[in-house]
Amino acid sequence: MVRKKVPDWLNSSLWSTPPSDDRLHRYSPSPTSTTTTSSAAVSQPTVQPPVPVPSPPVVSKPQSTPTPPKSEIRDPVNRNSNNNSNDNDQNGGSSPVSPDDISRQAQLLAELSKKVVNMRELRRIASQGIPDGAGIRSTVWKLLLGYLPPDRGQWLCELPKKRSQYRHFKEELLMNPSEITRRLEKSMGCDKDESKPESRGMLSRSQITHGEHPLSLGKSSIWNQFFQDSEIIEQIDRDVKRTHPDMHFFSGDSQLAKSNQDALRNILIVFAKLNPGIRYVQGMNEILAPLFYVFRNDPDEEMAAAAEADTFFCFVELLSGFRDHFCQQLDNSNVGIRSTITRLSQLLKEHDEELWRHLEVTTKVNPQFYAFRWITLLLTQEFNFADSLHIWDTLLSDPEGPLETLLRVCCAMLILVRRRLLAGDFTSNLKLLQSYPSTNISHLLYVANKLRTQASG
Repeated sequence: MVRKKVPDWLNSSLWSTPPSDDRLHRYSPSPTSTTTTSSAAVSQPTVQPPVPVPSPPVVSKPQSTPTPPKSEIRDPVNRNSNNNSNDNDQNGGSSPVSPDDISRQAQLLAELSKKVVNMRELRRIASQGIPDGAGIRSTVWKLLLGYLPPDRGQWLCELPKKRSQYRHFKEELLMNPSEITRRLEKSMGCDKDESKPESRGMLSRSQITHGEHPLSLGKSSIWNQFFQDSEIIEQIDRDVKRTHPDMHFFSGDSQLAKSNQDALRNILIVFAKLNPGIRYVQGMNEILAPLFYVFRNDPDEEMAAAAEADTFFCFVELLSGFRDHFCQQLDNSNVGIRSTITRLSQLLKEHDEELWRHLEVTTKVNPQFYAFRWITLLLTQEFNFADSLHIWDTLLSDPEGPLETLLRVCCAMLILVRRRLLAGDFTSNLKLLQSYPSTNISHLLYVANKLRTQASG
């Protein structure tokens, strides 16, 4: 068999990450584990991603003119330098904000100020990364996910409708059966006499049907369904409390953290009840967290206040392209997670057969041992939070959907450490890929884009 020649650009020292003893301590499951919690992250130092600098809101006045760019942009890598204090220079831990970031911020602001946003142009600009300082990532992501229509004139009427719909979902789906009983009493037009038990929210024994009795086991029983949902809600509660324990935004006893945990909990419960075929799968909280963080930190106070509702619909849209990965019955189908992992393996073989052969044939590292978490959690556990947001800028900008870009990024992750992988055995390679070393995200995305152009060429 004639092996494909490895392109020269793959052998460049630029793509070989040197060994480092100061990697981020991320949670790494055992080879056979599919759990997705990140409890080990508690040992990390407290690191807070940047909160966008307030700027004139883009959404309130459709005809507004572009806001002039600011001279400085907060760099998420710099703000998270505690995570990468010992990395090499290419991680940009102390480098100033590049002129490209300032230019890109101006381009995005100009695009968002148009009466009708050019989505093709917006995707092109956003795919290179959205500067944090402009405070516009929230608006851009909502456009990329289809939550906001390109026509800015529709925003003021569409947003209230969506948010009202979410409030309705919460009222219907987060209600305790006791409250349902009280509402049923009201709808039945019971006697309003204050002396009667019905007027105090209690139904008389003769009015309580079998399906409304707490001990009923019927499928239509609201109480039976309530107790079944309780198991899922308990799992959601546990996972929400473990979400990014190193960030005060999500974790701790502060009022802010508790409020944010409540919002995550509400979204996941509503989603689980509206999607009985999937319900809740452990790890969904990790996908939800970046969306809520970005929307809750919108400089526009009105938009930030509606972050829970906006996040719910964007979460539904984002998960629609990956929902089959969370359905166990589809694991072995052509749309399940195993099929997607096989596509990643084929992509690596196409672009670097030598590395593919060493990993899967020589050292027998099954890609499921590391790629399962990479793909199902959209790389949220492999990099620090700020870097994950940068990667998501690129994922959400793909007009074909995030999955294709995600697979290229995963393939690029393997290529970036190819020299270490080619020199390693099963144990060292598995450890490396389950605890991926910190790297320059811009370079990573460059390699991923290079794979796209080579495939199309």
